[in-house]
Amino acid sequence: MADPPLRCGPMNAKRTDGRTKIAVVTGAGSGIGRAVAVELLRTGWSVALAGRRAGTLEETAALAADAGRAAGDTTGGEALAVRTDVSRPQDVSALFAAAVGRFGRVDLLFNNAGTFGPGGVPVEELPYEAWRHVVDTNLNGAFLCAQAAYRQMKEQDPQGGRIINNGSISAHTPRPLSVAYTATKHALTGLTKSLSLDGRPYRIAVGQIDIGNAATDMTERMRTGALQANGETAPEPVMDVADVARTVRHMAELPLEANMQFATVLATTMPYVGRG
Repeated sequence: MADPPLRCGPMNAKRTDGRTKIAVVTGAGSGIGRAVAVELLRTGWSVALAGRRAGTLEETAALAADAGRAAGDTTGGEALAVRTDVSRPQDVSALFAAAVGRFGRVDLLFNNAGTFGPGGVPVEELPYEAWRHVVDTNLNGAFLCAQAAYRQMKEQDPQGGRIINNGSISAHTPRPLSVAYTATKHALTGLTKSLSLDGRPYRIAVGQIDIGNAATDMTERMRTGALQANGETAPEPVMDVADVARTVRHMAELPLEANMQFATVLATTMPYVGRG
């Protein structure tokens, strides 16, 4: 169910026809999704905020409005909160219907909703229900949203748009005892490549951002200690999530004739290069 839109930023995110750009951001109620939504809203995009909890989506919209006022901006992009479980096809259909109904089109999907699932569980002890939940959210949800965005972008006028999938460092190299999360993130890379190829005739550009240790509630445990490949537990550095948000906006604002196929942004000294 869509809630009333809120104005949140300056009207400076324009398409070539002079109209405000429209984004759909999943997992927008917290973490990376919230940071990206706030960054887009405060710079003039109108954004459909998708997440399972309406209250946190409204908090995201309010944060963007506060950021706009702090910068002296009083008009701009609108936030539309839409309660969505991305693993449910009917919810995804309703999300895009609400976005198009309010804004008329979709220029960007940031496919961000995801879950780690149970951490530290050996493969042989991982319940199927836990595996299925991670796959349904991280992979099936990403596919459903990309499919809905693809359909809209193919048919709208002017045609085209951009999809940015939130991969992970784990799309390249796993952490110990993370089989469900790692498998879905590797699968997202294949989804990104296939969508990118199939979108070419319709001006649909698809890329992926692989993020390592952005400071959010999800990664709080990294500060106190994360299991390493050698069996030790060690604290890891994190980076400001705002740096991720700015990277996503840079990818989003490229002309459709240019595409950042893969981008990796991570805490500079985190144990990734040489992990394992």
